[in-house]
Amino acid sequence: MSYIESTMLPLGTTAPTFNLPDTVSDKNLSLEEITKDAKAFVVMFLCNHCPYVIHVNEEIVKIVAEYKEKGVAFVGISSNDVVNYPQDGPDKMKIHATTTGYDFPYLYDESQEVAKAYDAACTPDFYLFDEQSKLKYRGRIDNSRPNSGVPLSGSDMRSALDSILSGNPVTEKQYPSGGCNIKWKN
Repeated sequence: MSYIESTMLPLGTTAPTFNLPDTVSDKNLSLEEITKDAKAFVVMFLCNHCPYVIHVNEEIVKIVAEYKEKGVAFVGISSNDVVNYPQDGPDKMKIHATTTGYDFPYLYDESQEVAKAYDAACTPDFYLFDEQSKLKYRGRIDNSRPNSGVPLSGSDMRSALDSILSGNPVTEKQYPSGGCNIKWKN
């Protein structure tokens, strides 16, 4: 697995729209449908097999459970090349979402155009937008990594979410996420 850090899309960027198949509900969903009436929303680039995603899955599930109740919408997107990485295919995504406890749409970006629009580089890669669809946070969930000995806390993401929900500015001191590179098609 190649380790790479996120590219840190500029703060203030408007969320690129999309309409992708949800592997959980078997329906196409748009960003607008997912984020309707949300106070904020998080777009997460994930995949099934990356050890960095597997490491943070438990914390993602906790954050989603806590913040959905507060009006935050969440969506996961997998953009990996499934020809060379069949374990990330839509059929396996549905199983993974169910067994992992994902309580959010898990979309398949077959063309990889959505990942490119977000300038996503790795899995996991997190993007937090406010009610006006402006990027307020991007980067890591916290400073834990596999085998680092640092326990998961979700501290970076929780702090950013709490700031947005309380109407306060999100700190501009933000750290990139790190993980497996997105598996681009040849």
